Amino acid sequence: MRLWQQASEMAAQTPPERNRYVDFLRAVSIVIVILGHWLMATVYYVDGEISSQHLFKLQPATQWLTWLFQVMPIFFIVGGYANAVSLESARRRAIGYADWLASRLYRLAVPLLVLIFTWTAIAAVMRMLDVSPGLIQLASKAALIPTWFLAIYIMVVILAPLAYRLWKKFGFAFFWSLVAIAMLMDLAFFSAQLRWPSWSSYFWVWLAIHNLGFAWRDGRMGGPGQLLTISTLALCVLWLLVFYGPYPLAMVGSPEQTLSNTTPPKITLIALGVFQFGLLLAIEKPMRRFLQNLRLWTVTVLVNSMIMSIYLWHITVMILLIVVLYLAGGFGLGIEPVTLNWWLSRPLWMMVLIFLLLPLSLLVSPLERLSRGSERPSLSPARQVVGAAMICLGIALLSLFGYAGGPLPWFDVVPFTLVVAGAIASGLLPKFR
Repeated sequence: MRLWQQASEMAAQTPPERNRYVDFLRAVSIVIVILGHWLMATVYYVDGEISSQHLFKLQPATQWLTWLFQVMPIFFIVGGYANAVSLESARRRAIGYADWLASRLYRLAVPLLVLIFTWTAIAAVMRMLDVSPGLIQLASKAALIPTWFLAIYIMVVILAPLAYRLWKKFGFAFFWSLVAIAMLMDLAFFSAQLRWPSWSSYFWVWLAIHNLGFAWRDGRMGGPGQLLTISTLALCVLWLLVFYGPYPLAMVGSPEQTLSNTTPPKITLIALGVFQFGLLLAIEKPMRRFLQNLRLWTVTVLVNSMIMSIYLWHITVMILLIVVLYLAGGFGLGIEPVTLNWWLSRPLWMMVLIFLLLPLSLLVSPLERLSRGSERPSLSPARQVVGAAMICLGIALLSLFGYAGGPLPWFDVVPFTLVVAGAIASGLLPKFR
């Protein structure tokens, strides 16, 4: 009740010029991602053992669901809009890049570091209990799935001031140049079987999508009719890429381990993002009027106040629930996946997870609202960028290999050390500033 009251007070004090639809889309997109992850969990307890197969292999038709549940492009577009607003505000207040970046890194990285440190401790305890390395790797990789997004988003934030200047100077020509580079990376991937350059598409694809947020902020996306036309064209492009091109149907994950639209990112994500965004932006005006409703806006403010927490910890909560149910003799896990009974049980499954996630999110969410403190001098931009890059590289390796995985024994020490060293270098650990 106290948190609701605080959110209600904040909602009532919202400046009239704030675009509430941006906050609404941020909250909805993260909630959809969470529900999608929970839905795709196909844990099955039989004969005293737990097994899990990819939902897309068990029921290929479910790949269509990813066209709805893959909403990370919307989050990056919203991030582009928010970063544009933040950069404009920093310019008006004569805040330099170092101070601007320090504030953004603090809010993004501190909650992330808590999750990493927690799973380091969990993995260490599992090792001491002689849990098999395969199980440690499986659990930690699953729990760290949300971190890949933040690793690339932090890098996009670092580049945001430069990208915004290029957008202001070149407009959509800058956007299309990023799309063109991403297309070249895909061409190398599929035609020349040259795979390694395509990993750079984490920048080209997500920066292009992030740029659409700049266009939204500048009012360059046109009216509802034009937006619906753009959305329709993007859908047609996506359809052609998937059904007449080499791209898989699933927009997140894939039944084929060697081919995915997300690892590394492909231009299909740009087409999907434009399709979704065109539809959503076409209804912006009525939605902004709708969000004048204080109760609905309070819910939006409340979700956004702990959005990082619910996103980062939602899979950890699911893993802990599965462990408890396994120890209870597989209670609730004995329904064969993708059967009718399994689908009918999904609403209850999600309700239980929501019930467990909320108190944990309330516990850790104050980290999101901590202020870096204006009295703390910012470190040099170079040191912050190097530190953040080390954090992102360490997180990327941990999300790829998990704990107790990797090409060498105790390989996870390397990415964890990178994360800690990056946190020290960028000043996110106060004692080392």
